[in-house]
Amino acid sequence: MSHSTQVTEVVLAHRDAGRFFRANGVGSFVRTEGAGEPIVLVHGLPTSSFLYRRVLPELAAAGFQGVAFDLPGLGLAERPRDFDYSISGLSDWCVSAVGELGLDTFHLVVHDAGGPVGFGLAARLKHRIASLTIFDTVLGAGRIPFPGELLARFSSEMSGPFASKLAWRELMYRVGIEDRTAVSRADIDAYRILTLGSDGGWGYLQIMSALRKTDESARYLDVVDSRTAPYPIDVAWGAHDRVLPVGSRGAAMLRATGLPAMTVIPAKHYPQEDRFLEVAQFIVQNARRGTRLSAVE
Repeated sequence: MSHSTQVTEVVLAHRDAGRFFRANGVGSFVRTEGAGEPIVLVHGLPTSSFLYRRVLPELAAAGFQGVAFDLPGLGLAERPRDFDYSISGLSDWCVSAVGELGLDTFHLVVHDAGGPVGFGLAARLKHRIASLTIFDTVLGAGRIPFPGELLARFSSEMSGPFASKLAWRELMYRVGIEDRTAVSRADIDAYRILTLGSDGGWGYLQIMSALRKTDESARYLDVVDSRTAPYPIDVAWGAHDRVLPVGSRGAAMLRATGLPAMTVIPAKHYPQEDRFLEVAQFIVQNARRGTRLSAVE
């Protein structure tokens, strides 16, 4: 079997594992596994629900329902030209998405640029959040160099280094994945296909452009403050994350949460790939705290 065929099969298997839905007029894609309390997993850049494909079965095995959907402009979601790709626009869309998916109270997990997007969702639906689990993210995007920004900065749709398979693989392995043997080249290339999509990455570039123009960090301080939030909060970080170093960005998030400590995982920026068991266990641990808190109330 050729490598291109393997990549195609990975993408098709991902598609077949979920379903399409519409929220606020925009078509998207969602993968769910399990039948317990829902855990909404918000992805960042340049990823999609594909990031959580290994985490979802573990959440289901622990008695929860994992829910991972694609943000507009990425993955298998539509990439409308007139959509608001700002943090606020994406957060508003997430509110519609959880409504369309029939989710009332749910646990929330955020990562990367999905952090401020998810924090915006939590700010709008604070009393429907059962727990908040934070991985490698920031309160506001601003000038943060999320993975793929360097490639995107010099690219326009299908042209430039953004379209290079070799550059893409090197980026993902170098900054994202500690154990290269844990993730195949076909899976890495599937990320690229899902990012480029039918518009050559136009949607992704719009999100990157919007992120660099906005900083809404002050709006989300109360969302992540464990001392006042009505839900339990916990933070985990990749020990070798070069994008958002634990010593600076991780420490800043810890201060914002008011927590005494965070969990450090021996991983880079995408622990969902080579440390998915630890990621799932950490999510479940915090979700169970939220479940117990709800039972007491």
